[in-house]
Amino acid sequence: MSDSRGDTDADRPRTRREAREELTPDSIGPDSVEPPTFDEALIPPRPPLPEPVEPVSGAGSAVREQLRHARGEFETHVNQAREQLDQANERIKARTGRDLILAILVGVALGALLLGSLLFIKELFVPIALAIALLGVFELTRALRTSGRHLDLTPQMIAAAALVLAGYFAPAWLYWVALIFAVAFVIVWRLVAQMFSRHERTYADVLSDALVSGLVQIYVPFLAGIAMMLLAQEGGQWWVLGFIAVAVASDTGAYAAGVAIGKHPMAPRISPKKTWEGFGGAVVAAVAVGVVLALTLLELPWWAGAIFGIAILLTATMGDLAESMIKRDIGIKDMSSWLPGHGGLLDRLDSILPSTIPALSLYFLLSPWAVAG
Repeated sequence: MSDSRGDTDADRPRTRREAREELTPDSIGPDSVEPPTFDEALIPPRPPLPEPVEPVSGAGSAVREQLRHARGEFETHVNQAREQLDQANERIKARTGRDLILAILVGVALGALLLGSLLFIKELFVPIALAIALLGVFELTRALRTSGRHLDLTPQMIAAAALVLAGYFAPAWLYWVALIFAVAFVIVWRLVAQMFSRHERTYADVLSDALVSGLVQIYVPFLAGIAMMLLAQEGGQWWVLGFIAVAVASDTGAYAAGVAIGKHPMAPRISPKKTWEGFGGAVVAAVAVGVVLALTLLELPWWAGAIFGIAILLTATMGDLAESMIKRDIGIKDMSSWLPGHGGLLDRLDSILPSTIPALSLYFLLSPWAVAG
């Protein structure tokens, strides 16, 4: 019976507990299961890497090459032109003491400002002229102080503002009264200020300070007020534009001719860089612009334009030389450095301010010819 029972137990399936008990740590060690083996011959080979794509030769590459070549040539030409311009500018600057490029840019900006005010609403020129006159007085007063003169800025500015505004808004006879008042005002102020000053000065120095104070009023605001009197006339804005254009043209013609062919100094003790050749260029430019303005803008005969151009040329030249004398007496090269390429404001107004007198005179003398024509 025991044998039959043992056979029966051997044939009986194992339970889950019995199966777990047989899976001991020793039976599941690393040596119990052999790792699978692989046949290297059955592994497929690695696909080859893609080859680099070479640029396609043909019409597209030829066009790109031409464009690169053209761009290189253009950059070379631009660099050469820039170097030539810089060299020419340095030569002109060494000869005249001015930066040509900056001078042109500043001149164009100022010209656009004046032209815009005169062409559209002439009353807009009044505050512009007032600001220019006040800046000119400030510049001249400060320059004179550097030479040892004692000038008072506050009365100078007050008198200058009153004188310029009187030129536009007051009658002609009252303007001359305003001039006398302005000159007397700054002179008396200087004398009274010297009485309370702690700086001891000789009588000659005090008298010189008083006279120079009056000269500032005559040189800047009085002449600016004359331009305001011309502006107030019927069609006066065209005459103001005309005499400014002739003065600028004469200055430009003198500059160009002097740089190109100038060899004979005109006034070496006053302004060594001004030449007779430059004066000839100024004559040609002033007469040409005067004739063109007379026939187009001022509606005058051509001979009236020639007279207008010559008159403005003479006063512009004398004003330029006069300002050079003042700077030489003070011992400075420019009145200031406010305008790059030009120096100071008065360095640009030296030929314009004196030209206001012949411009106003010729307005009354030549206007009947315009009406008759």
